[in-house]
Amino acid sequence: MSPYRGGLNGRATTQDGIIEVHRRFCELLPADLLWVENPDTKERIEVVPGKLRDRDIAVGRHVPVSPGALPRFLTRFEEAYAKLGRTDAIIASACAHHRLLWIHPFLDGNGRVARLMSYAMQRETLDTGGIWSIARGLARNEAAYKQHLTACDMQRRNDLDGRGTLSEEALAEFSIFFLQTCIDQVAFMQALVQPEQLRNRILIWAEEEARADRLPQKSGAVLEAILFRGELPRGDVTALLQTSERSARRVTSALLEAEILTSESPRAPLHLAFPARLASRWMPGLFPG
Repeated sequence: MSPYRGGLNGRATTQDGIIEVHRRFCELLPADLLWVENPDTKERIEVVPGKLRDRDIAVGRHVPVSPGALPRFLTRFEEAYAKLGRTDAIIASACAHHRLLWIHPFLDGNGRVARLMSYAMQRETLDTGGIWSIARGLARNEAAYKQHLTACDMQRRNDLDGRGTLSEEALAEFSIFFLQTCIDQVAFMQALVQPEQLRNRILIWAEEEARADRLPQKSGAVLEAILFRGELPRGDVTALLQTSERSARRVTSALLEAEILTSESPRAPLHLAFPARLASRWMPGLFPG
């Protein structure tokens, strides 16, 4: 199951979850991108999806932990970031991001895995629904992003700089940068999607479709309920529309056939599908016509 569908809920910082992200991502890459070159020997080394690295490497001036120590470090990583409260989990999405890169468990793809891991953590904790992603913000601030990561690799500066091996002050500065980037992405997507207007645009569209006899009457009531609740059990449609079960099924079927709604099974709740053909009408700021 993909991170987008919540398949990493509760597993984003586990060793199994991290390995699964790397495996699933790399399996989708072309074969020619699954090779890295040793800068000293020029040896070409194959990157195996989901396989922890089995050799020492250097990333700039940073020398990650040895291959034999990876399981121990990943176990400690999992223990540190498991079962956190909501506020701590939000901050941990930044801290864990650097710490995973510092461990550098794979020959290649660690940056992508760390960004997907942080995305999964935020999606679960904040219920983002995939509307925004930290990855876009980090890509737009790549220089500052890399500078902060390099600073976080430094040994602690003095006795006031945390109790661990690495600089706690640098990690705090990176966390502030990381979370400010998250806020920027939320604001960016809010300006594009204009959620305060989204409901009106969808309901006006539904009314026009019903008048043109392209959708059953009362279709808008179903869409409005889903916009408010996030999902709608099929059994609630009859009471919502104050009609017969047959009429309720007709409305539901029409919306599903038009790909306005989606459902994982004939008994599963209904969700809004946001079809691409209506993107410019429903969200003109995000998808200009």
